[in-house]
Formats: sequence, C-alpha cells, structure tokens
Amino acid sequence: MTNDKIIVALDVPDLESAIALVDKLESVSFWKVGLELFTSTGPRILEILKSRQKRIFLDLKFHDIPNTVAGACRSAARYGVDLLTIHATSGRDALNAATQAAQEGATQAGVKPPKLIAITLLTSISTRQLAFDLKIPLELPEFALEMALMAKESGLDGAVCSPQEVSQLRQNCGDEFLLVCPGVRPTWAEKGDQKRSLTPSQAIQAGANYLVIGRPITAAAEPELAWKRISEELTTK
Repeated sequence: MTNDKIIVALDVPDLESAIALVDKLESVSFWKVGLELFTSTGPRILEILKSRQKRIFLDLKFHDIPNTVAGACRSAARYGVDLLTIHATSGRDALNAATQAAQEGATQAGVKPPKLIAITLLTSISTRQLAFDLKIPLELPEFALEMALMAKESGLDGAVCSPQEVSQLRQNCGDEFLLVCPGVRPTWAEKGDQKRSLTPSQAIQAGANYLVIGRPITAAAEPELAWKRISEELTTK
C-alpha cells in the first residue's frame, strides 16, 4: 500500500493554519478539506492545494432537497477536486440529481469530474444513538449497507463508512465501489468522538480504499513523526 491511500484531514480553522500544516507535511499527497476550513477560506485553500499538485477530498456532506444538492454539486465539481461527499439520507432523487450535476459542472469547467461519495452514517453515531435518538429501526450495519446500496444504484462512486462496516459493504457493493473510512485510529492514539473505530491496518485489510486520518496526525506533538509512523505501519503489513 502506498501513502496516497491516507487522506489527512486538514481540520484547522483558517488559511494560515492550513498552509502551515501542508508545509509541515510535505510528503502528504491527499488532503481533506471539510466544512470548517472551507467556510473560513472558501475555494482559496483548494487553489493552493492544487497549485502544489495535491489531491483533494472536499468533504462538505451536502444534505438538502434535490435541486439544491444538484446546484451545490455542479458548483463544487468546477473546482476540480477528486472526491466530493453527499449524505445518502438526502434521498434517491437527490443522489440521482447530484451525479448528473457533478458531470455538468466538471464539463463546463473543463476538469475531471469528482468521484461522488455517499455518507452512510456519521462515524460519531453509535448503535444506541441510531435506535434511540434517530429512531431508525434497523441494526447499524444493515442501515449503512442500505445507504451504500442506494448510493451505488443512483450512480455514485462510493461511500463513506466506518471501518467496522467495510467488509460487509465491500462484499455487497463490489470491488469497484470506493470505500472511504474516517474514524481510523492507531492503537497509540485516542479515539476521541469516534464510536466505530479500527486501526489503519485493520481498515485496509477489511477492504477500505482510503483512510481519513486527522487528529492522530495533525494534533500530535510532532505531526511529521505521527504521519511517518502510520505510513510505516501500513507499508509493513
């Protein structure tokens, strides 16, 4: 496995902090830009990452009515990012609209369309919260699978899921369906608010294509050493 399977979460509040982290971790080739940073900087951070030949996971988790989701995906696709997220719970109509709109936006901008990735269920949600807070009468693995299958049927390229659901989704969705896993924690890192976690090597062995790792690297006393340690753990498996 190569290090481009690790997407480092650029979860910082402003452009200066983002640039400093990218400078510090020069060997990282794939970065995640989420809601906090994009709201703070707008597309400026995407322009900087692309100027440095970095791959981009634009994790904005669109969740709205089909027309609004389509418009957002059309606009986001023009940035030339590699991965773009939408909540599967937006519904089948929104997922169908998103796939068409992303293609349109990329064509208009003359860029490669992003891979559309469905959020099955946030990795901070536990089995108990799914049942008691969200009132969903399905077991958590079954719910995640249903969301992934709906996304695949709607033409999306993959899904975001916790490492604990990877094996089942890989078996049911096939080898071409991309599986992106946040909530990955090395044995030496704190789990934080992640409820359904595995180690990086366990997630890859289960069938994940990409791992999203943030705080174990970015909040470490020495981010470069943490990045190197995780990379070495994966390449030696």
